[in-house]
Amino acid sequence: MRENSWKVANDYDKEAAAIGWDAPAIVYALASPYTRPGQEIIDIGIGTGLGSELFHCAGLRVVGLDISEEMLDACRAKGCVERLVRHDLTVFPYPFENDSFDHAVSTGVFQFFENLSLIFQEVNRILKSGGIFVFVTGDRRQGEDAAAVIPPEHSRTTAPVRMFRHSPREVRPWLEESGFRLFETREFSVWIDTARSDRFFLRAYLARKS
Repeated sequence: MRENSWKVANDYDKEAAAIGWDAPAIVYALASPYTRPGQEIIDIGIGTGLGSELFHCAGLRVVGLDISEEMLDACRAKGCVERLVRHDLTVFPYPFENDSFDHAVSTGVFQFFENLSLIFQEVNRILKSGGIFVFVTGDRRQGEDAAAVIPPEHSRTTAPVRMFRHSPREVRPWLEESGFRLFETREFSVWIDTARSDRFFLRAYLARKS
């Protein structure tokens, strides 16, 4: 099991590097001024743990949430998390008490959700007052459709993958209605495939629980 987990993690992480997946570094750079060693941070949609390795190295205690047992095994094999929980992000409430975590991050899953309002409300519930929430979404620019369909030859799957783009004008009200104050955003992009044939634009957000 451990050998297979390392293979899953290595394959996933190599592909992330090949498409220029800079989200973990960008999220960490936004969050780090507000965090300190010993605090507990939840990584929502943790995957193989790419988004949490820097926080672990900085002395934070990482808790991961993901629906994929295979990804959780791969993340567990890295040894950079304190606890992992298998859970579907579309099922509410999440299996944590109110005010459980100092901070929350999410780097690679929100682009698969058409509406993030309920997730933001749930993140607010499990965050302590004053905690920061740093996350990444697909970025919708003027004239673009909300949905983007990535064909199988680029997504390396057996079927097209549908992703969603949200503009800051859409994300800000969701945050405010959920009890967050938006501090900063940062736009970046990745290649949609390892052949680097086209780019997909994303945006990182830094918000704080009121």
